[in-house]
Amino acid sequence: MEFELCFKTADELSHLISSKQVSPVQVVEEHLRRIELLEPKLNSYISIMRDSALKQAKEHESEILGGTYRGPLHGVPVALKDIFYVTGVPNTYGSKINQDFVPHFNSTVVNKFADAGAILIGKLNLHQFAFGPTGENHHYGDMHNPWDIDSYAGGSSGGSGSAVAAGQATIAMGSDTGGSIRIPSALCGIVGLKPTFGRVSKYGVSPLGWSLDHVGPMVRTVKDSALVLNAIAGYDQMDSCSVNRPVPDFTAGLSDGIEGIRVGVPKEYFDFPVHPQVKSSVDVALVQLEKLGAKIIDVDWPIFSYAFAISTVLLITEASAGLSKLVMEKGPEFQPGTRLRVEGGMFYTANDYLKAQRARRLFVDQTRELMDKVDVLVGPMVPSGAPKIGQTEVDLGSKHQGIIPTLTQYTRAFNINGFPAMTLPCGFTDSNMPIGLQIAGRPWEEETVLKVGHAFEKATDWHTKRPPAFS
Repeated sequence: MEFELCFKTADELSHLISSKQVSPVQVVEEHLRRIELLEPKLNSYISIMRDSALKQAKEHESEILGGTYRGPLHGVPVALKDIFYVTGVPNTYGSKINQDFVPHFNSTVVNKFADAGAILIGKLNLHQFAFGPTGENHHYGDMHNPWDIDSYAGGSSGGSGSAVAAGQATIAMGSDTGGSIRIPSALCGIVGLKPTFGRVSKYGVSPLGWSLDHVGPMVRTVKDSALVLNAIAGYDQMDSCSVNRPVPDFTAGLSDGIEGIRVGVPKEYFDFPVHPQVKSSVDVALVQLEKLGAKIIDVDWPIFSYAFAISTVLLITEASAGLSKLVMEKGPEFQPGTRLRVEGGMFYTANDYLKAQRARRLFVDQTRELMDKVDVLVGPMVPSGAPKIGQTEVDLGSKHQGIIPTLTQYTRAFNINGFPAMTLPCGFTDSNMPIGLQIAGRPWEEETVLKVGHAFEKATDWHTKRPPAFS
């Protein structure tokens, strides 16, 4: 079947490449053809690194044929949200205001991928300055969801979500300040992992909210996210937020099963409006986890309802601190929503920010107490399927709600506390749009999150589905 290599997982490609059944050159060439075919419809990429990718592929092919195999990412295509510095390649941050900025060094993540033998094929589109959950971009064009090109891919890592879902990249990297890995992953029907704050270096990554930013993989399976995390995790003295902790093998316990795992389901999740089709899919997923041996426990998390308010003050204040000078100089070049949020941050006082940080401390403490009782928290990822591009409100069955609070309803809590959180597909709406399931864990316990996700994935087939028009 044409483009079959484009839908292989990183794990599958690693077996094909290491056994010399396919070469990195074949894999990269097929992905480049796929990108060329689909870009007019999806708009996933800002820059395509054709020549350098083919050069890398030939070099890695020679290495492998010569008996040197670096590991499971050797020869596998990777694409990066256009906020990861790559030497000599423009880093736009999703805005033409930045199109002439060319870094003279690599981000730590880029160096780690290079060491693992992964092949960089391009830089991906994003919401301008990574500051929005929809995937709109007035400079480089909106990102389109491959399940319905008239629908949002999600943001801010929308290009990453659409590229993986449509077979334009095996691995994509995104960033997550208020849900920007998990939202597009859920809306595009793939797996997205936000690791614990400090687990993966952000050195050489354009910042939005320094105390909320995370970076992580967007892939097709839970195992692929574990393979990527093995390659990119670890302490980096160049990143002041990096934490010096041992890095386990995240693939080691994936298949151990989840017998006895305590799955907490916060009652507060369902105090917010959720589309009935999403709730039904999550309910079925919880039944499946119970069948696999997990203990489902209803829990109270009262402070969860304050997550949006707390994170809004933190995010807008920190983003404004970084972008206010630029918006003062080049305000008309910002897209309206981004400019409004940056300018709004200028009106928060130091007192407002300190109050939000104090509330954050309470939020973290209450979450830690809650997670003494359970191993993971599970619930909806986004309370609806992907909205249509241009839509400003979402029908959630019981009420209509603005698009930003809807898309970030379940995400921001885990940026406030920095705990690891992952989304994976668990169903589809009646209009055939993906539904995501969020699994969150205790700090530094990504292995537990991954193990629960892997068990669910192995018992279902949602992750095998392809967008019909792009399969």
